[in-house]
Amino acid sequence: MTGPLMTGERLDALARAGLVWHPTGEAALRGPLLRLADDCDRAFVRLASGWEAQEERHPATLPAELLQRVDYLRSFPHQATFAVAMDGDEANLEAFLSGPVLTGSGAVAPAALAPVRDVLTPAACYHLYRAHEGESLDRPLHLTTRNTCFRREHEYVPLRRLRSFSMREVVCLGTRAETAAFLAALRERVERFCELVGLPVEWANATDPFFRPQRNPKALLQRIAPVKHEAVYGDLAIGSTNDHHDRFGEGFGIDRDGAPAHSACVAFGIERWLFALTDRHGTDPAGWPALPDAAAEAADAAGGRP
Repeated sequence: MTGPLMTGERLDALARAGLVWHPTGEAALRGPLLRLADDCDRAFVRLASGWEAQEERHPATLPAELLQRVDYLRSFPHQATFAVAMDGDEANLEAFLSGPVLTGSGAVAPAALAPVRDVLTPAACYHLYRAHEGESLDRPLHLTTRNTCFRREHEYVPLRRLRSFSMREVVCLGTRAETAAFLAALRERVERFCELVGLPVEWANATDPFFRPQRNPKALLQRIAPVKHEAVYGDLAIGSTNDHHDRFGEGFGIDRDGAPAHSACVAFGIERWLFALTDRHGTDPAGWPALPDAAAEAADAAGGRP
């Protein structure tokens, strides 16, 4: 029943369910909606349970130097958000304090900044490649992590397009055949899960949101040989499968059988799932499906570890 992106009536109903929306593009969750978000995350972990993926937790920032090994800043400068701080020189801080501190628009008044070296996490999986840098694998490695991710956008829409949002990712590092099998099997589980929770999705070829894609050879390559597929509810991508080939294995010195490891990931945007589920089943928690139970059934139907 995907209609208008977000009517005032719909936003009021979501507020009663626990959404606090900030026009800066950020959402706070509490009450039933927070519980639904936690159920979503548990369901995604359950879908990946057949691979016994190791859970990891990582900080909110990544070194810019590390991301640039895979050309992130040249490919997505329009979406990058940086962790900045004022230059700690006492004269600089005194000059800042002697001024208005904030401008009339609410922006921080100008001050000299310390060198910018860190990027706020753009996608959760980058931390995993950093964490396993230099490793030599004798079997496929399966990992999962959840992080708050940050993107700059032209506009922000409650639960659909946010400045900061939660992302759960499941990653496989291995040979080309191992990562391909992982993507196929987990995609099948996701399809079965969506059927069980009454959420119609379609898979569509997609490309990453490159800056000036018509000038970026990586964007052209993704159109010719798709490596990204999105699970789309209505017009909203709520998950994706991504085949990185050996890009991260080479960039981070991760080997499998003496060659750069291939990697693949499945990503879930948790707030987007909240939008889809409440759009499909309403904002009354009594009508929401039992997500962890459905995920267990979908995983069991796949017959254990693929």
